[in-house]
Amino acid sequence: MEVQGKIKMIDETKTYGNNGFRKREVVITTEEQYPQHILVEFIQDKCDLLNNYSEGQAVKISINLRGREWTNAQGETKYFNSIQGWRIENLQAEEGDGNMPPVPPMDAFEPADNLNEEEHDDLPF
Repeated sequence: MEVQGKIKMIDETKTYGNNGFRKREVVITTEEQYPQHILVEFIQDKCDLLNNYSEGQAVKISINLRGREWTNAQGETKYFNSIQGWRIENLQAEEGDGNMPPVPPMDAFEPADNLNEEEHDDLPF
C-alpha cells in the first residue's frame, strides 16, 4: 500500500527500552478534497530513511498496516492499529524524469515552409 502527500512534520528518532528499539514518526497531509493528516511510523533501521527529507516536500510512502491485541488488568481486550513505512520517495524528482533527454529549443529546428508537397508525396494511392 502507498500513501502520498506533503510532509507536515518529521519527528526526531526516539529510542525505547533496554534493547534500543528505535521509532521515528512523520505526518503526511494528503492532497484531496478533504485532506487527511496521516501519521506514519518508521522503525529500527528504517528511521534513517527520513534523514534526507524535510517539511513541505511531496512524497510517496510505501506502508504496511499493523494491528495488535492487548488485554488490560481488568480483562478487557483492546485493539490498536499502526501504519509502518518501509520506503519513501520524493515525488518532485519523478516529475523531471532523468531518463528523457532534454528537448532542444525551438530555434534549433529549421522551418519546413520550403517543402513542395508534390515532390515528397510517395504514397501509393
